[in-house]
Amino acid sequence: MAIIQLLSIFCIICVPMEVMGKNGNASASSPRPSVVNVGALFTINSVIGRAAKPALEAAVDDVNSDSSILPGTKLNLITLDTNCSGFIGTMEALQLVENDVVAAIGPQSSGIAHVISHVVNELHVPLLSFGATDPTLSALQYPYFLRTTQSDYFQMFAIADLVTYYGWREVIAIFVDDDYGRNGISVLGDALAKKRCKISYKAAFTPGASNSAINDLLVGVNLMESRVYVVHVNPDSGLKIFSVAQNLGMVTKGYVWIATDWLPSLLDSIQPVDVNTMNLLQGVVALRHYTPDTDLKKRFMSRWNSLKYKNTTGPAGFNSYALFAYDSVWLAARALDAFFNDGGRVSFSDDPKLHDRNRSSLHLSSLRVFNGGQQYLQTILRMNFTGLSGQIQFDLDKNLVHPAYEVLNIGGTGMRRIGYWSNYSGLSVVAPETLYRKPYNTSTSNQQLYPAIWPGENSETPRGWVFPNNGKPLRIAVPNRVSYKDFVAEDKNPPGVRGYCIDVFEAAINLLPYPVPHTYMLYGDGKRNPVYNELVNGVAQNKYDAAVGDVTIITNRTKIVDFTQPYMESGLVVVAPVKEVKSSPWAFLKPFTVQMWCVTGAFFLFVGAVVWILEHRINHEFRGTPRQQLITICWFSFSTMFFSHRENTASTLGRMVLIIWLFVVLIINSSYTASLTSILTVQQLTSRIEGIDSLISSTEPIGVQEGSFAWNYLIDELNIAESRLVKLQNQDEYFSALKRGPKAGGVAAIVDELPYIELFLSSTNCKFRTVGQEFTKSGWGFVSITSFFLF
Repeated sequence: MAIIQLLSIFCIICVPMEVMGKNGNASASSPRPSVVNVGALFTINSVIGRAAKPALEAAVDDVNSDSSILPGTKLNLITLDTNCSGFIGTMEALQLVENDVVAAIGPQSSGIAHVISHVVNELHVPLLSFGATDPTLSALQYPYFLRTTQSDYFQMFAIADLVTYYGWREVIAIFVDDDYGRNGISVLGDALAKKRCKISYKAAFTPGASNSAINDLLVGVNLMESRVYVVHVNPDSGLKIFSVAQNLGMVTKGYVWIATDWLPSLLDSIQPVDVNTMNLLQGVVALRHYTPDTDLKKRFMSRWNSLKYKNTTGPAGFNSYALFAYDSVWLAARALDAFFNDGGRVSFSDDPKLHDRNRSSLHLSSLRVFNGGQQYLQTILRMNFTGLSGQIQFDLDKNLVHPAYEVLNIGGTGMRRIGYWSNYSGLSVVAPETLYRKPYNTSTSNQQLYPAIWPGENSETPRGWVFPNNGKPLRIAVPNRVSYKDFVAEDKNPPGVRGYCIDVFEAAINLLPYPVPHTYMLYGDGKRNPVYNELVNGVAQNKYDAAVGDVTIITNRTKIVDFTQPYMESGLVVVAPVKEVKSSPWAFLKPFTVQMWCVTGAFFLFVGAVVWILEHRINHEFRGTPRQQLITICWFSFSTMFFSHRENTASTLGRMVLIIWLFVVLIINSSYTASLTSILTVQQLTSRIEGIDSLISSTEPIGVQEGSFAWNYLIDELNIAESRLVKLQNQDEYFSALKRGPKAGGVAAIVDELPYIELFLSSTNCKFRTVGQEFTKSGWGFVSITSFFLF
């Protein structure tokens, strides 16, 4: 019996060799050999492997039973198990290619795919991976690697669109520290940067990490500000994250969990639904590969439970990777059929670079090069057909066309689809294949999702960040002023400062739905007003987290820090001394200028002459001697000023002219009366300085508040000599300098911001006033390095 078994094994080994014609240094075969070997390399006892194994074997059976594909040639699938080990996976890959395979399907591990890609590059064997999603595998370094699933490059851009859609700015990435995790999160960082967002912290853990290690990692994560977590791990160990997170109270209201496609793949594989597992995931948002619901897909899913090749080591739960694995076999078969039709031959030859040295027992000489590998690879890249997962066609970057994902929201005992994502239209509630028929549109206004239920059964979108419990209070710099203390000043009582600006800030803080711990830090020695540019620089250099006070928003400052929306309008104005103008006996002439008096008199005479011309022929009141007619003209026109004219107008044109003129006289009377009343009742004030232009053209000294940006503005922008500027510290110095004037060592005018000037003028008894117009427009705002103030 032992001899018979050995002979049987020998026959099984030798038959494929004979079929492939393996002898000597090279082998050749007919254009269509009877058997062609195709390898499959993956971890059988895994979430992806248990779905892929029956799908691969079913696909091989379907190809061999279809007479239209590879007529006369049978596909022989050689399956090897990597056992979730990079080392074993590499050894299995070398063993696989010893069997003269024309294509290798797998692996599911991105790490193993990196190693095997070097092997297939050397042996010219196309590698069709249905599970390795690492974006870096698409590099030119791996020409024989082809991905028959979607790259994580697109998935990470989908997550970036999700983050932007909900208005979050920062996320924390939780990932497994291998090629799959690191490279995927690296792309996520780039995708977020394009949306003006970022990864605030990368929380990596080793493959196979224990619960205690994950617990320590999440405890540190929970102490940070961001509450948006992106989980990119392997499906076989990913639930550990959520189990530990639930124990730490991190799957509650205010938290956001976004999982990549590993989670839906795991949940789809669980039959029946595990209630305990679903309780860990309530409110999680996840992405799943989108595959259209075609009749081909529905027929395959209906026969899934009856497939005779199901894994015996565990339940073969269906997930999207089963579809990609099935399509990989058909891609290899269709391309091989086209390869044969184009005259391709399956032949292998020894590689002179692969010979054993120093009596090595690795038997590298058994690895042979597929002579038609390059032609076969190009044939695969040209394939275009519809598989279970959708359209199988490669773009110029060797990625499948039309990458798309479903956006799922986990709740209850299932997953609810709240939308789709595709690189053609972004986020949408319409299936991608429908949008492909419409113009390309990924604009922000076009993004749409159905409402989601977040952790803690919260229907409102979480804010996405909080102040951590162990975080330091915000360091708020406050200018220690010696003047205008009504705006901001030191206070002996808590919180140590007071003033209008502090009241506005505290009122805004109290409106927030969460506490914002902060402490005020006085800036300045209290002997003179601080220089506000230096205060802003202190915030920019991270000496303070923010600054609250009467800080003006100007261009130079906005280049280094962020400002809130202005809470008070401000601008530079000129204030100057004024003198009272005493009334004159001739004040009644002031309502009109000399020119106005002359024009008015001329019109009186002109209207009288016009009326005389129209009336004297038919109206006896306008007749008489020339002297009488001249007197009538003058008397008639001037008497209309008081509506006391006695002459009647007989002609129609004369009456029309008189009506118009009486209306003009009414306007003149009203204007004169109003102006004269104002002159006689309102105190008239005058100043030598009429505004900033007259101040610039003079050579007299100008007062400026110490620490104000006005000093640099007058020098740099208005080209006023620095020698003309005088620093003034408080309101008393303002009053004294203006009262003395330039001849007595004072100033001709003061340039300062409108809020200060209004407060100053309120106590000067009209001895000074603003002259001219406000010549800058700005406002006061709160300062921070990042815009965390919500105004």
